[in-house]
Amino acid sequence: MGALLGLLLGAGALLLLQSVGPVREARPKARPGWRAATAEMLAQAGITGVTPNALVLSCFGTGVVVLLAMLALSGSPVVAAAFGVLAASAPVTLVRHRRQRRRTDLRELWPEVVDNLASGVRAGLSLPEALTQVGVRGPEQLREPFARFGEDYRATGRFDACLDRLKERLADPVGDRIVESLRIAREVGGSDLGRLLRTLSSFLREDARSRAELHARQSWTVNGARLAVAAPWIVLAMLATNPEGVRAYDSAAGALVLLVGGGICLLAYRIMVAVGRLPEDERVLR
Repeated sequence: MGALLGLLLGAGALLLLQSVGPVREARPKARPGWRAATAEMLAQAGITGVTPNALVLSCFGTGVVVLLAMLALSGSPVVAAAFGVLAASAPVTLVRHRRQRRRTDLRELWPEVVDNLASGVRAGLSLPEALTQVGVRGPEQLREPFARFGEDYRATGRFDACLDRLKERLADPVGDRIVESLRIAREVGGSDLGRLLRTLSSFLREDARSRAELHARQSWTVNGARLAVAAPWIVLAMLATNPEGVRAYDSAAGALVLLVGGGICLLAYRIMVAVGRLPEDERVLR
């Protein structure tokens, strides 16, 4: 009996020590791999028919084609290799540009989507019906994902699963917030959904107006910095039309000059992008 009491006393003391000990912090989520990150970038750019592997192959193919073309034009392997490396990054740069442009366009369209949802809810439509109506009466650029949501819901009748697929197709932080608000309203039966959507619509309009003003003020600075970075390579491309003018680069010193110049241009471009970047919403509700 004494041994049992001692065992119970020791177990209780151990539990007390664990309860007052330091709280273990939750491990942060692992960052997605390059395939998942590239697939999300393609989705955010509105490119649905290209896989991450296809994007990598397009980068490689573009670099090889430009390398061979510049080699035939200039006869300088070093200059051709430099332009091949620059061209290899062109597909990724194009995708990022399209992603940024699509984000800007969607930022102006989301208030209209929210207004359509609020009107549908106020008219007595169910949430699936209101979302499906966006695919018919909503902005043209966003009709397809909402129309596919309606098709999925009619085929399966599973609201949560259809919302998850809608979030994947939209790949937008504002879309994530709207979807999760509708999910909560569906689960708990919120009666203030209409007021919530109207408040969100006014907030999105104000945010789009502020961002448009900031972009207009800094666009000339950003474009001037991009031109300054591209100017040396434009001059080098013009010199490449004269094989004798680029013969000096076919040496270790010439290759070093191009390598250092490319690194400086890359560093300057990164600094310019970091200085001119506006804060973007992150997909915390993915």
